[in-house]
Formats: sequence, structure tokens, C-alpha cells
Amino acid sequence: MNRKGIIIVVSGFSGAGKGTIMKALTAKYDQYALSVSATTRSPREGEVNGREYFFITNEEFEKLIEEDGLIEHAKYVNHYYGTPRKYVEDKLSQGIDVILEIEIQGALQIKKQYPDAVLLFVMPPSATELEKRLRGRGTETEDVIRQRLNRAVEESVGIENYDYIVINDKLEDSVENVHQIISSAHLSPGRNLDFIETIRTQLKQL
Repeated sequence: MNRKGIIIVVSGFSGAGKGTIMKALTAKYDQYALSVSATTRSPREGEVNGREYFFITNEEFEKLIEEDGLIEHAKYVNHYYGTPRKYVEDKLSQGIDVILEIEIQGALQIKKQYPDAVLLFVMPPSATELEKRLRGRGTETEDVIRQRLNRAVEESVGIENYDYIVINDKLEDSVENVHQIISSAHLSPGRNLDFIETIRTQLKQL
């Protein structure tokens, strides 16, 4: 079978650990590429432009929107986030699975453009643990933490639109769960129509 890349959309409450899971997944397996999003927020300590995000201005971001250079974009806690189109489509054509770590608004935009995309929602084992992780970052004000917790309440209403949920209790287990989900998605009949038709033709010739 010719492997074709799949878009994997990963969302989750801020602090649920989706970024940590994806970094561990791409470090362990080489068939995945983590898409780098563009954002108008400021870099956090240790973040590098072009690695975690492309950090750009509001004006630059709005120009990308106008030029259809993004396959999705959304505004979250007063900042723009979006996924550059060219990077994603180049990787898919190479047979590489592209992981998009984006918010729920963008995830639904992706599903409309790419119906075969697999949507994963990462959740903490409890709300108490989520708050603990947010505070443990030590990078955000009390006001921002409250905004993120309030946002989580809103996002919980849209989880049913996702294909799978991943409860991030133990990192190693979560990484393997995501890998197995993606591996199974590659075996769905709808993604292997050419192979099915080849086998059908061969059977008729026996």
C-alpha cells in the first residue's frame, strides 16, 4: 500500500499536556511531523521563533489571512493562532503524518477542508489536576489562569465533535495511545481504496 500522510488535529485544555505528548511522540517515531503554527503572542521563556511557533505581528498575520496562506486560524485569549498551508501540504504529499496542535475553532475548520483528518482531544485526569498544571507553569498571571480555566468550560461543550479523547495521566501511556490511534486510522478502508481495488482485480484473475 502506498502510504499517504494524514492530518492529525490535536486539541485540549490549556495545561492538559498536549504539547508535551506531541513532542514525545515525534521524538520517538519518525513518521510524524509537528506543524509549526504562527501566532501573535509573545514567546515564553525558552521558546524559539520557528521551532515552537512563528512569532509574528498582527499585521503580518492578517496579511496571511488575506492571501489564503493559512488552512485555519483562530483567536484565543486575545491572540491569533494559525497553521501555514504550504508546510502541511508538502509533508502530506511525502507520506508524512502532520500533527496540528490547535484550538477547537481551528480543528473544526480543518475537518471541513480535510474530512479524513483525525481529531484528538487531550484531557487531564481531573479538573483539579488541570488547575495544578496551569499554576505549576509559573509563567502566567492569575487573570490569565482564570481565563484559561473559563475557556476550558467552553471547550468542554465541543469535545463530542472529536474522533477520540486521550486522557493524559501518564505521559508514556498517552504517547502510545496516540500512536495506536493514528496507526489504526491508516488501515481504514476509505484511505486504502486503491489497494482494495488492486486486490479485487487480482482476485478476479485467479
